[in-house]
Amino acid sequence: MSSNTLVWPTGYDRRVLSEVDSTNAEAARLAPTLAGPTWILGLRQTAGRGRRGRVWSDPPGNFAATLVMMPKGEPAQAALRSFVAALALADALTQVTARPEAISLKWPNDVLLNGAKVAGILLETTGQGGQMSSLAVGVGVNLTHAPDLDTLEPGAVSPTSVLSATGANVDPETFLCLLGSAFAHWEDKLVTHGFAPLRLAFLDRAARLGEPITARTGRETFVGTFTDVDAHGALVLTTAKGRQTVQAAEIFF
Repeated sequence: MSSNTLVWPTGYDRRVLSEVDSTNAEAARLAPTLAGPTWILGLRQTAGRGRRGRVWSDPPGNFAATLVMMPKGEPAQAALRSFVAALALADALTQVTARPEAISLKWPNDVLLNGAKVAGILLETTGQGGQMSSLAVGVGVNLTHAPDLDTLEPGAVSPTSVLSATGANVDPETFLCLLGSAFAHWEDKLVTHGFAPLRLAFLDRAARLGEPITARTGRETFVGTFTDVDAHGALVLTTAKGRQTVQAAEIFF
């Protein structure tokens, strides 16, 4: 599979950098100069980061990219792009591996392959006075290498790579074409039809749906059965105290 044989989505630009500190940081720098949505791919990141400021390991051959957008609407609506990105990653990984049954989506920002973490999503916004000027959708995928277990926090899902789990070998630029096309497809669905079709598609691939999980918000811990994702993208748990809706949390199995 070659990036030269794939069709790039209309209306999206792309920039491929041989080295960058962080694609999300580059996105923030470039956002004021961009005319439209633009993917930034870093073939090597020197200071990649994940959620809550964690270091994101990015050896050569792995995928690190950020889509810079200027979406309309409120920040809560912009946050739904984590679902767009998750579904797009599932589609792109399915094309690479031909194993749709092995891919699941861990609310809110991770993608699993055979139950192990293969990709993560990080959303960041820029703006002032409560007004959002740009949204950065950062995506990291373990195409060829997975992080060492001793670098993970206790209780984290074990990592894997596409290559080690399936034998599929894909280069970052080719994967960007697959992901870019899939993202454009789901973004169009969100803009045209709202969150409802994305919610159903996400639930169809949701990891541990109907099973006990733990959600930690930083201030509270909720233990219950993962029952649903509501119309706003929040996690719905059935706990000993009844139905509990969680807007943002770290999920542990």
